[in-house]
Order: sequence, then structure tokens, then C-alpha cells
Amino acid sequence: QVQLVESGGGLVQAGGSLRLSCAASGRIISKNNMGWYRQAPGKQRELVAQITSDSSTNYADSVKGRFTISRDGAKNTVSLQMNSLKPEDTAVYYCRYHYTAGRLYLYWGQGTQVTVSS
Repeated sequence: QVQLVESGGGLVQAGGSLRLSCAASGRIISKNNMGWYRQAPGKQRELVAQITSDSSTNYADSVKGRFTISRDGAKNTVSLQMNSLKPEDTAVYYCRYHYTAGRLYLYWGQGTQVTVSS
């Protein structure tokens, strides 16, 4: 089992910044992927950004150039620096951890609310 604890959400004005963090604990596998997804009311959960254990990254087009994902392998944490926030970034943000060992092992955090006011 892997436990994910997120922090850093909140309310910010458009154009502002927030930093989300997620700490993983439990059965941590060295080769894994961590990422951030978000879900706005009435919409499906969508990928925001992900990072592999060798620090390869992938971003949704809507956040490229504004958001930066990073990880600290020694501390098993992943962070999402969000700059130039827009009202459409308002959503619950979820941390995700997954790895493959014969099958897919997938874990989610509890979610943290990000609200961007116009």
C-alpha cells in the first residue's frame, strides 16, 4: 500500500501562484510515476502534469509554460508550482502514484482544492 498526503491548495486571485506538494509513504518502488490530476465540477478528472522516476515530464497543453512539476526522490515527494493561475484552473487537484509490477498499481491522494478568483 502507498499513502499520499497532499498540501498547498487554497484561494488565490487570477495571475497569482500556488505550490502543491504530495508526500508518498508506504511501499515505495524505485521505478514509479507521480503526477497531478484535477477535476472541476461537472467535468472528468484530467491530467495536469506527471513525472517519472528519471524526471521525464509531461504536461497538459493548458498548463504548459505556467506549471512546473518536480520531485524529490529521496523524500518521495512531488510538487507542482502553479504560476499565472486562471479561473479555469479552479478544481480539486489529486496526487497520483503508480508503478507496474506484473500489473498496474495505482494510488490517489485525497485531493486539495484550488480556487482561482477573477
